[in-house]
Amino acid sequence: MANSPQAEKRIRRNERRAAINKSRVSRIRTFVRKVEEAIASGDKAAANAALQAAQPEIMRGASKGVLHKKTASRKVSRLAQRVKALA
Repeated sequence: MANSPQAEKRIRRNERRAAINKSRVSRIRTFVRKVEEAIASGDKAAANAALQAAQPEIMRGASKGVLHKKTASRKVSRLAQRVKALA
């Protein structure tokens, strides 16, 4: 239980930020899933297009602090590797 006005304000702020972060992570997961589905279908053009859409979204997550910078980099790298392997 918050004992000071500042602590109550911090709780409200944390709830707002958590909601924003949750939506950002969800959005990133959706973009990644689209790339993985395109890879699974074997459609290189669609996979490439999905990767081009997902990459800035993942990096935006890293810049906003939702993902660690190296985690985002690793995700992009591994997806790119899998798309490249379709050839």
